[in-house]
Amino acid sequence: MKKDSKEAIMQAAILLFNSKGYSGTSIRDIANAAKVNTASIAYYFENKAGLLEYCFTYFFEQYVRIIEDAYSSIDKGATVCLKRIAADLLHFQCKNNQLATFVYREMSMDSQISREIMSTYSIKEKYYLQQIFERGFEWKEFRPHSIPYLIVQIKGLLMMPFMNTNYMREVLYVFPSERFFEQKYLKDILLWIDSVLCMPIEIKKEAISK
Repeated sequence: MKKDSKEAIMQAAILLFNSKGYSGTSIRDIANAAKVNTASIAYYFENKAGLLEYCFTYFFEQYVRIIEDAYSSIDKGATVCLKRIAADLLHFQCKNNQLATFVYREMSMDSQISREIMSTYSIKEKYYLQQIFERGFEWKEFRPHSIPYLIVQIKGLLMMPFMNTNYMREVLYVFPSERFFEQKYLKDILLWIDSVLCMPIEIKKEAISK
């Protein structure tokens, strides 16, 4: 069995799930696209449901690890920490744009696997983001605001390009897989953090001096 068969199967599955949908994709379709036999899929993933679960786990294990790694820099400031999370998550999603697109689309549906993801990985994500925002308020870095709404805004900025890929390509002519997009869009996200979330310098100095 080829050493890279597992990766080839996952990549083929992601492409097919995006183009034909999960229900419209068969194990044989995946095997043909990955140039392996169906027994290889059974060996690595047991069945199509197991392959679907692996795609979710593969994505969110890395997603949460990125947040955890960035959170280790919280002592440098909440702003620095949040900007690192934004940059690292955007890079990860651009690098894995097909997987991100598929996962986010599936997460929008009420299913067993999406509920499991929300009860584990999403709760961890919320915890770290909440900690960052609370520190930002405490340290007078961020304007006072509702934390749930801030989470909605930062997640909306990071997820939208991968939830609406057809709109991005066909209407806006913007391609998240391109390096130019990542560089340009990251600047816009960082601008949102600086101009909307962060306290103006003069107000921050005044608040600290009190």
